[in-house]
Amino acid sequence: MKILIDADGCPVVDIAINLGKKYNIKTVIMCDTSHIINKVGVETVILSKGSDSVDFALVNKMSKDDIIITQDYGLAAMVLSKGGYPINQNGLIYSNENIDQLLFTRHLSKKIRNSGQRTKDDDTKFKEGLIYLIEKIIY
Repeated sequence: MKILIDADGCPVVDIAINLGKKYNIKTVIMCDTSHIINKVGVETVILSKGSDSVDFALVNKMSKDDIIITQDYGLAAMVLSKGGYPINQNGLIYSNENIDQLLFTRHLSKKIRNSGQRTKDDDTKFKEGLIYLIEKIIY
């Protein structure tokens, strides 16, 4: 099991890294050249800037039972199809039961982002959700 982070615009990178270290799980940061993130003791994969370049590289790098941190519903759907566990920065664990609804409302989220509005990140829910997935897979 690995934790792979779609790090472009991800506000919970440090929390994920710390929990990866706590549970002795390899953590990989994946970002494009416009969001270079380097953290000590963590592998960073930097990809060319381009539409969905990080998403496709992440799906190619992941294995069954990996945890993927992303706010991208499309990427989450691909992760689910490969047997991974996607979670977003607010602690929402994507599942086969909720992904269709999320994809359906995806265009609404895009409109909100384009208008400059943001929802408040909930680090506590993210941390709880990531711990839940780690412990579910480990135990």
